[in-house]
Amino acid sequence: MHPALAPFLAPPDPAALPLPTAAHPADGVRLLRAVPYAVRDGSRPLELDLWLPEEPAAGPPPVILFVHGGAWRTGLRDDLGPRFRDRRPGPFARLVRAGFAVACPDYRLSGEAAFPAPLDDLSAALVWLRTRAAELGVDADRVVAWGESAGGHLAALLALTAAPAAVRGCVVWYGPTDLTAAPPHTPEAALLGAPAADAPDRARSASPLARVAPGAPPFLILHGAEDTVVPVAQGEALAAALRAVGTEAGFRAVPGADHLWAGAAEQDVEDCFTASLDFVRDRTR
Repeated sequence: MHPALAPFLAPPDPAALPLPTAAHPADGVRLLRAVPYAVRDGSRPLELDLWLPEEPAAGPPPVILFVHGGAWRTGLRDDLGPRFRDRRPGPFARLVRAGFAVACPDYRLSGEAAFPAPLDDLSAALVWLRTRAAELGVDADRVVAWGESAGGHLAALLALTAAPAAVRGCVVWYGPTDLTAAPPHTPEAALLGAPAADAPDRARSASPLARVAPGAPPFLILHGAEDTVVPVAQGEALAAALRAVGTEAGFRAVPGADHLWAGAAEQDVEDCFTASLDFVRDRTR
């Protein structure tokens, strides 16, 4: 190969790619859709959607890094769960109108790569946001992670493993916290690439409960009291472990709620959203 071709054949640098033209999905909201943030060898480019205020009220807004669910094997990056799909304005537009930017990244699913691939991807999204913060007009020094279900698990891991102060707080909705007993033929085993018994170190590394240490950022953990997919005890255990090392950890079991807030009263679902927004606001003042 001629040396002059090398720069043209190298993968594009997401930190230097032009940003897409903004859409305007709601009043006061700009949306940069499908922005590449990482290009992995042998994998699809990873993209994120970035929801931004049309005119920030007072300087660059803090960032909510939202991580979607889907059992680590499916899901859409802009989906806060079935109880929010038909709401207008949608949840991300509401968060923007409350004064935040919202970044919704893809990550590699279990059919594409085993753990720690999705955590590596979210870490790369965090780096991309910091690298391009001035251009994007966001405050990447004030980031809160927020995830639901499998995304709650990954958001918790990101908050617990990121550099100090890189993540100011974490909101976990009904996320798994302990994968050390994952049996074969389960979504957890697919994430690990093996049953937990065959990969105990990886299972422990993939368990937020095992990654708790002094200096962890504050958490808000909301979980359905009747969750039949991820037992509420997993959320309770993470909150207890965080408190044991001196970290603020709010916990609420939502009465009558199964996974994905199925069965919860409409007001309880709205209260979960409002409590999460209040937590983010407090952590990014």
